[in-house]
Amino acid sequence: MTAPTVEAAIHELMDLTWNLVYGLLAERGLLGDGLFVEDYTGIHSWLEDLTRYTIVHSRTVAVLFVDTRPVDAVVFHHDLLGADDPKSFFTVP
Repeated sequence: MTAPTVEAAIHELMDLTWNLVYGLLAERGLLGDGLFVEDYTGIHSWLEDLTRYTIVHSRTVAVLFVDTRPVDAVVFHHDLLGADDPKSFFTVP
């Protein structure tokens, strides 16, 4: 169970860009049984200069958003969240 504000932030990002996230997951072979926003329970966000980076993850998949646009998806592993530069796990345009 996630806190209501965390859950709201996850749903806002994922719901606004559902079709783009779906496309990323399908393209990377990470779709599994489909896209269920409620499976995404973790969020990690930081600011670099004027750009906001946000990682939203389930137990198996992590999606990187730059500002509010999803740019890449990878298999989730816990090292990602403890990394000095979490975006290095992704391909950032």
